[in-house]
Amino acid sequence: MNRAKIRVFVEDDLGAGETLNLAGHAHYLTNVMRLQVDAEIAVFNGRDGEWTARLVEAGKRRVTAQCLTRTLDQSTPPDLWLLFAPIKKARTDFIVEKATEMGARRIQPVFTRFTNSERVRPEKLHAHCIEAAEQCGGVFVPELSDPAPLDKVLDYWPQDRKLMFCDEMSARMDTLDALRSTGGDKWAILIGPEGGFAADEAARLRDMAQTVPVNLGPRILRADTAAVAAMALWQVALGDWRA
Repeated sequence: MNRAKIRVFVEDDLGAGETLNLAGHAHYLTNVMRLQVDAEIAVFNGRDGEWTARLVEAGKRRVTAQCLTRTLDQSTPPDLWLLFAPIKKARTDFIVEKATEMGARRIQPVFTRFTNSERVRPEKLHAHCIEAAEQCGGVFVPELSDPAPLDKVLDYWPQDRKLMFCDEMSARMDTLDALRSTGGDKWAILIGPEGGFAADEAARLRDMAQTVPVNLGPRILRADTAAVAAMALWQVALGDWRA
């Protein structure tokens, strides 16, 4: 079955015959994409898969659609969290967008000693998660946790969740082998701030039984680049990119 190219996220429950209020997407659908009544779009809500819907009304302020058929079943990515120290706004947005595209199940901003950006707007980051899911063809929107101090997050770290600690001081370069030999299906990746981790933070991380320190290569990566590189390595080693 052909899938509609224009996709939007909705909060409504989806099912055959359901009527959807798309007023929040009116400008995009009617002014930007210039859709009219009877045009078909794809809709998803993160719970019920993806559905084809036909526009019933297409006004400047009022747009409604009717669900027709399901085109994708609901799916969930591997159980991978991304923890990162917020950086400059555009690059923080980039990390959230790419984490969504690459299959993070949960995204957690954390404040470290040297975090140089203390302003985080969760509602804006959540909107970026939704936009990224719309663009990449996925049906899952990751959970976005409230920002929290790294120490507090580690205080309650789950015993059964491994932590891929991206540590530029680590001599270990066999990242794929390290991940594969550790195994397990519950993981998180931790990306530090531009200034690196404080000595006591790094020492605590290395002392945790769940931690797997890895080096991302011979060059020091910017935080946003490191997030993409680390997620790609994990997906190849243990995720849904495996051959």
